[in-house]
Amino acid sequence: MTGTATLTTDAPCGPDLPRSSLAGLLALSTAAFTAVMTELLPAGLLPEMSRALHVSQGRVGFLVTAYAAASFLAAIPLTAALRGLPRRPVLIGALLGFAVCNAVTALSSFYALTLVSRLAAGAMGGLMWAMLVGYAARMVPAERRGRAIAIVLAGITVALSLGVPAGTALAGAFGWRAVFAALAGGGVALVAWVRWSVPGLPGEPAGERVPLRRVATPPGIPSVLVVTLFLLLGHQTMYTYVAPFAERSGFGRTGLILLIFGVATVGGVWLVGVLIDRRLRSTLLCALIAVAAAMLVLGLFGGVSAALPIAVALWGVAFGGAPTLIQTALVNAAGPANADVATSMQTTVYNLGIAAGSLTGGLVLEGAHAGVLPWAALPLVAVALATVALARRHAFPAPVDAGAGRSHGE
Repeated sequence: MTGTATLTTDAPCGPDLPRSSLAGLLALSTAAFTAVMTELLPAGLLPEMSRALHVSQGRVGFLVTAYAAASFLAAIPLTAALRGLPRRPVLIGALLGFAVCNAVTALSSFYALTLVSRLAAGAMGGLMWAMLVGYAARMVPAERRGRAIAIVLAGITVALSLGVPAGTALAGAFGWRAVFAALAGGGVALVAWVRWSVPGLPGEPAGERVPLRRVATPPGIPSVLVVTLFLLLGHQTMYTYVAPFAERSGFGRTGLILLIFGVATVGGVWLVGVLIDRRLRSTLLCALIAVAAAMLVLGLFGGVSAALPIAVALWGVAFGGAPTLIQTALVNAAGPANADVATSMQTTVYNLGIAAGSLTGGLVLEGAHAGVLPWAALPLVAVALATVALARRHAFPAPVDAGAGRSHGE
């Protein structure tokens, strides 16, 4: 693969990664940060954008929905259509697309134009998320793959824990348009960084491309997608409605709860980065058990305000590293050459889980009350946990079994 030999023979830097690889991985992590900021910022700017665009706050909320829907619909077809092209120009094209869409959002005074820009940004996001993990996997030796993916996906955690709150605060000081303009300018600078530090990897030659249906069917891939779906279903059922749950518990300070969750995810990402290349299966099992335990504590003691921040911190640590573990398992099962297409499928499932989880939580809230939310989330997380426990052979192999050639489940 073009560029790999050069990257993996440089002087080590950081956690046994070559210096040039680390620079490229940090650029990809910044791309992940940019995508999350672009997607979620409107949710924190509803009143300001509502006044500027002369629409209700609910319609501004649809700008987040439009982004997610476009990502859901575009990830697989765009990835399949462009998989034969060199990877770096495709990545740069997606980043430039983000910059243009954010610039249009910053300048637009018309809701319809803003909505179109959000749909286009969502399509760019679906394409880029499908590329980032596969790119990271191809930039480093196999034994450092998990750590490389953890570095790239840390951009999500930084955006959630620091970026979105900071963007909202800056919007209060300088206006929401200035924040989107800054994202557009930062996107252009990021293109230069990617061009300098990220290796140019080839696309897949037409004669060597594995058909989409064959990428989805190798042993292990379905199990990883099932875990992705049910973990996101359970997580989003609860996370989307943390505010009414906190209010019911008597805690009331939703901002503090979200800050605790965000900071805890940073610890989870760090912990996974240390363990992932040696203990992926056991680390993921522990993470899912911890998420389930947090839901159980919230269900049993949700009315005790002191229990809420403790359970949320446990939930944040456990969930923070789970996406990295699951995506690394997906790349291992699909192989780095098929990682872009496999990840596009996971992106689709991921967005489906977000949408369906939010809907599930909303139905629970409408039909009962916020105290029921953890009990609705717990069985969904339990399905993800059971799938990992049973999928010992291909999706989430146990090291001993892999060495001895034994198999269980799956």
